[in-house]
Amino acid sequence: MPTIPLTARGAERLQAELHRYKTVERPAVIAAIAEARSHGDLSENAEYDAARERQAFVEGRIQELEGTLSSAQIIDPTALDVDGRTVFGATVEIADLESGEHVTYQIVGDIEADIRANLISVSSPVARALIGKSEGDVVQVQVPAGIREYEVVRVSYL
Repeated sequence: MPTIPLTARGAERLQAELHRYKTVERPAVIAAIAEARSHGDLSENAEYDAARERQAFVEGRIQELEGTLSSAQIIDPTALDVDGRTVFGATVEIADLESGEHVTYQIVGDIEADIRANLISVSSPVARALIGKSEGDVVQVQVPAGIREYEVVRVSYL
């Protein structure tokens, strides 16, 4: 099974989610199934069917999280000798050379990516263009609207 790159913060989030599913969600589903069973005939018991579907989801998510965490390679960019270059886990501020707009992204694994939180996947076109670049470098990124140019303003490792 291939390794899955994660930041330390991403691994902590997945651990917390796994803990919640095991300690809160799973017992709640078991209680819901027991309650639905107490109503009698299971063949026409919608509450029982819904509880069993929820149980299947919870158990599937637990397995998925355990599999991800067992295959995870936690990467700490502060422990790498990168000389100010952009690497996995780095936080990068870039400026659009056309509009002058500044945006800050952290480069994370595919599982952690959340554009609303400015967490971009290492496999995204922007991240791929930024990897290995330092402050002051200009990168070209192919986006749906065409080619955009960005300048790397700042690279940090939080």
